[in-house]
Amino acid sequence: MAFSLVKWYLDCVTEQGDTAILYCADLRWGRIRAHYSSGLFALDGAVSTQSSMGPCELSGGEQQLDITLPKLEISGRWESRAAPVRASIYREASGAVDWNCLQPASAVTVRIGDRELTGLGYAACLTLTLPPWQLPLRELRWGRFVSRDDSVAWIDWRGPHSTRIAVHNGRATDALAISDSEVTVDDATLRLTDSLTLRAGPLGATVFPGAGLLGKLLPSSLRNVEEHKWRSRATLTAPNRQSSGWAIH
Repeated sequence: MAFSLVKWYLDCVTEQGDTAILYCADLRWGRIRAHYSSGLFALDGAVSTQSSMGPCELSGGEQQLDITLPKLEISGRWESRAAPVRASIYREASGAVDWNCLQPASAVTVRIGDRELTGLGYAACLTLTLPPWQLPLRELRWGRFVSRDDSVAWIDWRGPHSTRIAVHNGRATDALAISDSEVTVDDATLRLTDSLTLRAGPLGATVFPGAGLLGKLLPSSLRNVEEHKWRSRATLTAPNRQSSGWAIH
């Protein structure tokens, strides 16, 4: 069956660490067509989620991106602070995984019901034309760091197919080492500390319950994938300077 998944990821972290992560997905799988929207939040130290099978509304692009999740009463605006980067993460004859990092760093305002967050963030779109349970992937580390002066985004795909991608201040660069606590790119090192767990466990228990019947149709190999997502304080050290901010990884 033909497969296509377009997944948007947008986030915002305030200076105090309040966090909003928005997801918006459009799935086409044979005769199945589904929209999925969700929000993952860490507000005042408490982690919560919201989700719906309704679509989101997106407009704009690399310079300014506006999103509304009507059923969740969430909206936001992302304004770019770094150049966009595109990369093909995996490609074969029957499909591909393409990453479009529209805004490696953004100035963001998000409204969640009656509450407004203002901070720094990130926006990217991932397009899959292969089912994720067919990908040659054993482990994936992904993350992004944004401060007032710097940004870093990274992907470390491990398995039968392996690749590393890093973006530093809107420029593709070498990813020398990537772990859960440290990322080294080119001539800079990012250290991650004071991590708050945003989500942990198998996707079937953390993500797909909000996808209704669709979640039950997905293969158990995907539902059993273990995910750990953190928000961490982060310090980027480069020759003769440092900058501090927040990372999602």
